[in-house]
Amino acid sequence: MSVPAGQLLLGEVMHRRFFPVQYRFVYRIFSLVLDLDRIGELARTSRWFSHNRFNLFAFHDLDHGAGDGTPLRDWLLGQVERLGLRLPIERIDIQCMPRVLGYGFNPMTPWFCYGPTGDLVAILCEVHNTFGERHGYLLHQQGMPMQWPVRQSRAKGFHVSPFVGMQADYRFRFTSAGDESGIVIHEYQDDRLMLVAVQRGRLRPFTDANLLRAALSFPLLTFKVVTMIHWHALKIWLRGATYFPKPTPPREEVT
Repeated sequence: MSVPAGQLLLGEVMHRRFFPVQYRFVYRIFSLVLDLDRIGELARTSRWFSHNRFNLFAFHDLDHGAGDGTPLRDWLLGQVERLGLRLPIERIDIQCMPRVLGYGFNPMTPWFCYGPTGDLVAILCEVHNTFGERHGYLLHQQGMPMQWPVRQSRAKGFHVSPFVGMQADYRFRFTSAGDESGIVIHEYQDDRLMLVAVQRGRLRPFTDANLLRAALSFPLLTFKVVTMIHWHALKIWLRGATYFPKPTPPREEVT
């Protein structure tokens, strides 16, 4: 069965903090799931989506990877080589919110890496903060196929929220069944669950009609996301959360 060059993922995000401040929010979002090597193909056949150019929706290479113009596939393969890994990566699907009217921001962008037989062999969890920095956590099994649901843990090495310290661990869980997709991240401090972040959605065909429906259903999506990040941060601070200054970002782009 052929794999589409792109799809829309319509769903919602939920965050819940358990301590030292209890807080919860939910809002609806949509993402694009794009075959990294076929983004130009999608752009050529779409009225409302462009690659590295302004449009209602767009994907810009500079928003991901090294952010310096290095082709994204080359950058990822270079990071894999730097880590001393042998991963048989053939297809890469990147899940992200598009730029909307030229503006974009993604708290986390997963890159799903598949081998020659279609098996999942790695997931790069590319995390962005509102200071313009990014860092990737590479999940893998030394080149062996990864079974769904994918469950792996990583030590936190990158500053995201000024109200969460760096002494923490992430436990990732990725699910995929039919047209349903999900990401769950549990963040632990001293083996105590501090935060849960969930994104769930259903896949839909990448068509101009569906893009327009998304524009109407999720107006000014990325503007809303960044506004809500700062609004929720203010409310958490007003509830008495401890403020953690931003540390120096990690030297390596991917760990």
